[in-house]
Amino acid sequence: MKPNEYLNAILEEQTFGNDDKEIKDLRQRRKDVQKCLEAYFSKSKPAIRWAGSMAKGTMIRESYDGDVSCYFPHDEEEAGKTLEEIYRNAKAALVDAYQVEEKASALRIKSKEDFGTDLHLDIVPGRFTGDDKDDVYLHRTTGEKERLKTNLQVHIDHIKDSGVTDAIRLMKLWKVRNGIASAKTFVLELLVVKLLVGKKASGLSNQLEHIWTEFRDSADGLIVEDPANSNNDLKPALDLCRGMLSTVAANTLWQIENNGWEAVFGKIENEQASQDATKAALI
Repeated sequence: MKPNEYLNAILEEQTFGNDDKEIKDLRQRRKDVQKCLEAYFSKSKPAIRWAGSMAKGTMIRESYDGDVSCYFPHDEEEAGKTLEEIYRNAKAALVDAYQVEEKASALRIKSKEDFGTDLHLDIVPGRFTGDDKDDVYLHRTTGEKERLKTNLQVHIDHIKDSGVTDAIRLMKLWKVRNGIASAKTFVLELLVVKLLVGKKASGLSNQLEHIWTEFRDSADGLIVEDPANSNNDLKPALDLCRGMLSTVAANTLWQIENNGWEAVFGKIENEQASQDATKAALI
């Protein structure tokens, strides 16, 4: 099997079907969470929608989340007068039904019945900056800034319309398989999009090898910008993972050269089925 055929087969294994149990469960949890939020904030009319990999089309089986944004009108104070109050009240809306873990700007829910069981759902509370309902402010529980200005749709469009979502998904899998916890997914996505400008027509194997070569040889010079707000400084988040990205990329390229692509992503579970699917696609 040629490298690009192999990588496409890996992607196929990592792709959820529309009727897969995990996706059905995720949709139902989102509905349940939405009911909790809408009941608690009955006077506030929050705008609730999918965000993250579900909206961007970058989900992988091995590590998946369903991000759900919960944004309030800019001039509405029933949900909270400050961003921190909105964040705390959103948590209060969920604690009766779920265990709730605080993250930088999100709330991670876990099962109360099955203690600690991850439900793969993050809730992101925020407030629109104006009547146009484009830009939003999010509360920050970490870092020097107490709030973050961003734009969900700009983030979604930047990744979804990048033309390199397959490469992004494979790089997310690479991150998970190698335990690169220091690399935030959003930063990794931005790096892939930036490094593959001009290489969208290249095969997946060439795209990934180019990214890893840049990680290995030019880690200190890597730069990413937030497409929704150039004032958001992503350098600290990138600085946390430069060394790890460089080290793991160097090992990955060595593995490919000496042991082949299976050393990176493993064997295909059903190689014959993948080969048949490839042949069928060419007929």
